[in-house]
Formats: sequence, C-alpha cells, structure tokens
Amino acid sequence: MQSNNPALRRSAEFSANSNAQTGYTDPSSWGTGTPGQPGVQTPVATGGPMTTDSVVQKTAISVGLVMIVAAATWVLTPPIDEASSTDNLSSLIAVMTIGSLGAFALSLVNSFKRVISPALVLAFAALEGMALGGLSKFFDAIYGDHIIMQAVVGTFAAFAGTLAAYKFFDIKVGKKFRTFVIAAVLGMVGLSVVELVLSLFNADFGLFGVSGIGMITAFAGLILGVFMLILDFDFAEQLIAHGAPEREAWRVAFGLTVSLVWIYTNLLRILAFFSQD
Repeated sequence: MQSNNPALRRSAEFSANSNAQTGYTDPSSWGTGTPGQPGVQTPVATGGPMTTDSVVQKTAISVGLVMIVAAATWVLTPPIDEASSTDNLSSLIAVMTIGSLGAFALSLVNSFKRVISPALVLAFAALEGMALGGLSKFFDAIYGDHIIMQAVVGTFAAFAGTLAAYKFFDIKVGKKFRTFVIAAVLGMVGLSVVELVLSLFNADFGLFGVSGIGMITAFAGLILGVFMLILDFDFAEQLIAHGAPEREAWRVAFGLTVSLVWIYTNLLRILAFFSQD
C-alpha cells in the first residue's frame, strides 16, 4: 500500500515492502537454487527490525529534546515584562524566527529524505525547541494565567486520548482520509507562508492570531493535529508489520514530534483566546 504522505513515501523500506507478499518482491526477480547464487534473492541485514519499543524510545528522545531546549530558551533569553526594554523583545523574536525557519527547513529535508537521519531529526527537535521556548515565553508574558502548563498537559492528553481511541475503536486509515489530511496540512502550511509574507508588509489577515478568524484556524488546526496523530499511528503499525529496520523508528518519531508541536501551538492560541480579559 502506497501512502500519500511524502514523509511516509520516502521510506525505502516501506516503498520496497508495500507490494511484497509473504517475503517476496517482484516475481520477475525470483529464482531457484541456493542463496548466494545468481538469480537468488539474498536477504540483506538491516541491524534488527523496528518494534513498538524502539518507536517509543526514539519518540521520547525527540520530544524530550524539544522540551529541554524550549526550557533552556525560556531561561536563557532576556525577561519580557513591562519593565524590559524593546531589545529584550527583539532578542526573543530573533530566537523564535531562527528556530522556526530552521525547523521548517529541516522538516522538509526529513520529509523527503529517503534514508532517515537520526542526527537531522534531533537537529529539527532542537530548533523546534528554540521556537517553542520563545513562543511560550511570549504568550506567558502577554496572557499568563498558566496557559503554558495547560497547553502542555492538553497536548499530551490529546496524544493519549487519540492513541486510546485508535486502539479501542480499531481505527483503519483509508486512502481518502489520508489524502484529505495531507492536503489539509499542506494547505495550512501554505496559508501560514502567505500570512508571513503579508505580515512583512503589514497586510496580514490575522489567520493565525488569537481572535476572530484566527480562532477558526486554531480549532481547525487542533482537529487536524489529531488526524495527523492517527496517520502517524497507522504508519508505525505498517512499518512494524513490514519488518522495517529499527532506524525507521526515527521517521515515526519525527512525524509524532511534528504532530505534537502542531497540536501544542494551536491549543496555545485557543487557551490564550479564552484567557483574554
């Protein structure tokens, strides 16, 4: 089965195994004789199969790195309050910008890279942590009311609830659902890029703000984030079922990290909206 998700399709093992049946690939490559002779497929060592435990471990490392770097960014950047100077705010915005752009660039690389690189996944997590640390500190200074902790708890609650529903209701991911989610994600990313460009000319529409139409995109983004988690769970199951090598667990960890960050940022905007006076 082929996936419409570019990050999933780049997996060499998933692509190679998507048409496999009972351990064989293309019938034209079958042969007879003993292993090692011409015309005979010899299994290639992959260093061990991917398991649920390996997915959990890699995801914990990736998400943990995001949280550690985010906390360090919060502590090491200048304070943002009424007594602080505009230079402090400029420094925080610079950190957020560097982290966001760097994470976006590496997300594209990781999505389309055929052989996943653990180092690039961790680099993405570190840059994402910079962006989230700055964004969280900015929201805390403006809205306060413990919304950061609420957003963190809400994000992991969404993860646990989605995983429980996926297992309990035995959710199956079809082609139409997968296509819809990927198209919606790409559309949302496209809108954010357009909004960013327009903001440089003070002509943005407030699509990703904390009021008005921004709340529509926030709730839509939150729901979309849950759908992304479902795709991640399905992808992990398929890779494990196809006997993918352990390194592919990093690809799943990358996808889950992206989904959790997506949920957190949208949930943060929603909580900020309800925290306004």
